[in-house]
Amino acid sequence: MHELSLAESLREIIETEARRQGFSRVRTVRLQVGRLSCVEPEALRFCFAEVMRGGVAEGAHLEIVPVAGEGCCSACGRRVPMTELYDLCPRCRRPLAVVQGMEIRLQELEVSG
Repeated sequence: MHELSLAESLREIIETEARRQGFSRVRTVRLQVGRLSCVEPEALRFCFAEVMRGGVAEGAHLEIVPVAGEGCCSACGRRVPMTELYDLCPRCRRPLAVVQGMEIRLQELEVSG
């Protein structure tokens, strides 16, 4: 389950920033998650709640901001929406190169103290 390692990485980033910036509590964590990243949002929410226990983000709300998948065809140059990692170009049926939708990015922290 890579959602667990993702939550652990988030905790490490958050704890480091808490020490660096001097905040003591995180109320909301806003995370951009690409639809092609293979992250299961509910599994991530569960792991997040468990991993954040005892830290500055304990009880924080995890807001997942979905990022649509988009690909580009190397043959015809067409950019099209992607719903699956290995989608084909609807025009020429060649594999699409992912342009967006794989990212997992910490967008914002709402903090106090």
